[in-house]
Amino acid sequence: MTRNGTDDRRRIEERIDRAAERIGSVWPLHSFVTANPLSGFEDEPFHQAVAEGERLFGGRGYPHPSVFRRAWETGRIDPDALQAELEARGIDPEPETLLDEMAETEAERGSETDDATAAVDRVLTKWLAAFLDQGQSKWPMPDRKAGFYAAWREMAPHDGDVPGCDDSDDLPERATEALEAVLGDFPEGRWEDVFEHHLAALPGWSGFIKQRTDADANAWQEQYPITLPEYLAVRLTLADLLDAPIDPGAVDDGDEARTTASADDVSDADDGIPLPEIWLTAWERSYRERLLEGIDDSVTDPSDDNGERPAAQLVFCIDTRSEVIRRHIEAQGPYDTHGYAGFFGVPMRHREYDSHAESDACPPIVDPQHRVVDRPGEEAEAATARDRWTGVANAARKHFTTLKNNVVAAFTFVEGAGSAYGSAMAARTLSPSAIAKLERAVEERVPNYHEAASPAVDYDAYDDHGHADHDLPQGMTLEEKVEYAATAFELMGWTAFARLVVFAGHASETTNNPFDSSLDCGACAGNPGGPNARVLAEICNDEDVRAELRERGIDVPEDTVFLAGEHNTTTDEIELFDDPVPESHHEDLVSLREDLERARAGAAAERTDDATGGDPDAGVAAVERKAADWAEARPEWGLAGNASFVIGPRELTADRNLDGRAFLHSYDWTTDPEGEALEAIFTGPLVVTQWINNQYYFATVDNAVYGSGSKITQNPIGNVGVLQGNGGDLMTGLPLQSLKVDDDRPYHQPLRLTAVIHAPVDRVTEILREHEDVRTLLDNGWIGDLTVVDPEQDNAAFQYAGDLEWAAETDLEVEPEATAKPETEPAPTPQTADDD
Repeated sequence: MTRNGTDDRRRIEERIDRAAERIGSVWPLHSFVTANPLSGFEDEPFHQAVAEGERLFGGRGYPHPSVFRRAWETGRIDPDALQAELEARGIDPEPETLLDEMAETEAERGSETDDATAAVDRVLTKWLAAFLDQGQSKWPMPDRKAGFYAAWREMAPHDGDVPGCDDSDDLPERATEALEAVLGDFPEGRWEDVFEHHLAALPGWSGFIKQRTDADANAWQEQYPITLPEYLAVRLTLADLLDAPIDPGAVDDGDEARTTASADDVSDADDGIPLPEIWLTAWERSYRERLLEGIDDSVTDPSDDNGERPAAQLVFCIDTRSEVIRRHIEAQGPYDTHGYAGFFGVPMRHREYDSHAESDACPPIVDPQHRVVDRPGEEAEAATARDRWTGVANAARKHFTTLKNNVVAAFTFVEGAGSAYGSAMAARTLSPSAIAKLERAVEERVPNYHEAASPAVDYDAYDDHGHADHDLPQGMTLEEKVEYAATAFELMGWTAFARLVVFAGHASETTNNPFDSSLDCGACAGNPGGPNARVLAEICNDEDVRAELRERGIDVPEDTVFLAGEHNTTTDEIELFDDPVPESHHEDLVSLREDLERARAGAAAERTDDATGGDPDAGVAAVERKAADWAEARPEWGLAGNASFVIGPRELTADRNLDGRAFLHSYDWTTDPEGEALEAIFTGPLVVTQWINNQYYFATVDNAVYGSGSKITQNPIGNVGVLQGNGGDLMTGLPLQSLKVDDDRPYHQPLRLTAVIHAPVDRVTEILREHEDVRTLLDNGWIGDLTVVDPEQDNAAFQYAGDLEWAAETDLEVEPEATAKPETEPAPTPQTADDD
């Protein structure tokens, strides 16, 4: 290159940044965050984006024609809805004919990789796995502190798979020099295409590097830095040495024809919408109309209650699994349940007691603002007991790990302890229920973390007066605490308080599951939500906070006590952290615990009804067995089935069984005259639920590309992710067992999100006008539908039509399904799931 070196580097970095926008971020498995794998294409219409996804990644963008056929034959796609979509686009053929046409044009996705490129992938992934390892390997890669390119450059001469490299001096000294050396043969106008092609070749690894470099704080990145330019420098150098294609060039005619037929299936419609998208839209419309049919259109003023004080108020995450347990709690008595994002509005980085690791406990789109550490309370007995138990357990675990990894000691270990270890393995395999009971008995003897310590929330609660070796302030000021409490009540529209108010975070319980964090709270970045619930409860119990809240018009009664809890979504057990509850509320607490147990039994029975014959006790036993069984591929279904997001008062859907398919966020339009609370919901939870919904959608329609394949053949690697087999790309999404009953039958119905808002339509329009990013998601079809139920117009429904326009609904009636279970029945269990 003859240009100035600094200018070259800047141009290269700018083009890498632009190319990387097409690559979705991938979070480490221990903090699994659901995200749209095609998030880099959200500025394009959905059908164009899925075609681009096929071009770059080889992934399918729509359900297989056989899935549409099952949905049609079982009545989930309403005939009138499909006919309306077809007529609107001038399509005449009968549905059966169209299904046959889609099946005939179905082609194999993707293309064969040439041998040289396959060799580049094989060598590169070997070194990526070594460099990015987070403590799993006992022999770490040397020189990692120097960065990825420098470390690889030193090791390359010792790798027999790298030809023509006998000495590190044979390679450019710096990553930018390596890039310049390869790019010198190509015009600058091709650079971005080259980068995009090579980043997309292994989107799992490149997406992981992207997320790691974008993170505000990452101890592994600080110690062992890696950047996308370094990654590309190694990849392009390997491609050059192995004679693999550098520039993807233009798509040849055969590939173009295949892409047009398989990705688009473009109909004769004037707007060029692919035929599969028309079927998908009809399916979504069918679901939406049934959902709207169950909305209580008599609710106009949610704050106009009957004046009766509920026995307790319980706030759950908006997570779809909360919908089931909320229904069963409400059935036990005068309980009010509410939905709020599961980090409870507290953006923090948290360190649990007796842990050295810290984790962000807020959504990825929110930066943590505080560092909160659990500290022992005045009563140190529980902390001492837990310390003693933790010390013994950690010592045993460390000793056991040493024995397993020491070549010599492993033989004596088998001789001395093999029979006992084998017996324990047999017991866990053959009798997981007995193991579950034993584990619970041990848990009852050992103090939980919340008994041993509590979060130190006050800004001055730390020895270093609010600061440590971190960028975040430790603890919170009074003003900040008041703001978090006020925001919670304003977003949910609260005007009254019960004697007991429970903030219930959620977590899962599973054994031998690399994807266990995907079952925890997504709003807490794939971590349990209990710590956030505890922080908000402590804030709301603070008398100084309450005094400030009264000044803002939020009058919390003196006899109201806030406590935290954690909902185990695998077993439906709700553990209450009752430290702040005084003796005066003892009877209230006893009644609540009893009712929560009955609600748990009901929810567990609903989720396992077909397997247990409807016996509530058997339902609880079944979910506990699933949690303890290390051979259980589906301990729970997580967010599978998610299809809608309802923003409004509970009264809208209180009498409706939504089958655990709806995100539910509490909102009262009458307490939000300026629309600020609704704006916060639109720009936060609505965006996040769209991420979740699209990840489930794409991982279902093409699990091999946008998911992670079968758990049976997965290989956890480096404590960061999983591979399929013993090498290749880092898998980016959910496993097949989280989405399907078997290879051919999805459990999750692949539908884009339907959002229903109870608010004046003018208010929603103004929010969309102010937030182009949210409007883009709607206009481009990433959110399938937005419907506003306007309380100022007798709850008339208006469907978003694009470009800030609305279409009034005149008929929400849908004929009931004749040959399939209605949408209001419980979601199918693996034993009885239907074909869609």
